[in-house]
Amino acid sequence: MEWNKKTILLAAGMLVGMPALRSQEMVKPKVEIFAGAELHYQDLFYGKIYEVLVNLTPGVKWNMGRQWKLAGQAIVPVYNDYGGRYKKVRLNMAVLSKEWDWNGSQFLKISGGLFGRERYGLDLKWMYPVNRWLAIDAQAGITGFCSMAVDWECSKMERVTGQAGMNVYLEKVNTEFRLHGGRYIYEDYGVMAEVMRHFRHCTVGVYAQYSDKGKENGGFKVVMMIPPYKRKARKMQVRPASNFRLTYDIMALVYDMKMYTTDPEENEREGHFDRSCLQWGANRMSPDFSVKEGGGGE
Repeated sequence: MEWNKKTILLAAGMLVGMPALRSQEMVKPKVEIFAGAELHYQDLFYGKIYEVLVNLTPGVKWNMGRQWKLAGQAIVPVYNDYGGRYKKVRLNMAVLSKEWDWNGSQFLKISGGLFGRERYGLDLKWMYPVNRWLAIDAQAGITGFCSMAVDWECSKMERVTGQAGMNVYLEKVNTEFRLHGGRYIYEDYGVMAEVMRHFRHCTVGVYAQYSDKGKENGGFKVVMMIPPYKRKARKMQVRPASNFRLTYDIMALVYDMKMYTTDPEENEREGHFDRSCLQWGANRMSPDFSVKEGGGGE
């Protein structure tokens, strides 16, 4: 099936106007203010062991109720060997999103705004848990380039990306297998296989991939959830970022099989949907974070 700009915009408009097919659990309006850090390093040049870039990434989320969320994130450079393009304080993400689910059997999320990897546009994510061990999912988006690193740079919103695949979860050993393929933001096509082992507050995985531009590649990922794991229920919550992610790429290919992010704290462990509605995969484990009225423990 061929996707074009008008088709995706029409579908997105219909989805925004659609009522939820199941009454969602009401979420109290709550503002979350958080901060994390980014570490980038490369060893591409002879005679220099590493070039390093360290950024602070303060962000905010507003849970508006009925599965509406507004999220933003800035980048504040702390140490920079990467050059002038990376020295400015700038807005990195500003995203409005909405989730739906059909009686816990199918899940849909639409997001619009400024995404990660200097993209802006519209994005759709869908997931169908077939049973306790098998789920299929897909993602499609139409985006343009948008950067505030040097000056305001922006292109037309006309690049179509998408991926689809399947996930297998072995609950007894908390291990997940993922196979996905599609078209990515630098117009390359590829397929990726991942194996992830979920531990308490941590996920470790390895992956292998092949694309028409980067050819064979692979590496490993670590997602570490950051304490405190017990949080107080307040209208405004100030906390560290929820997780720290490390990805090691063998070939260090910057433009190979990359996809934008639509949430400042997006990670492979938690997925894209509200865990209180989606009980599949790592969401079937004990929650990493607990919230109690009036403060206190679990």
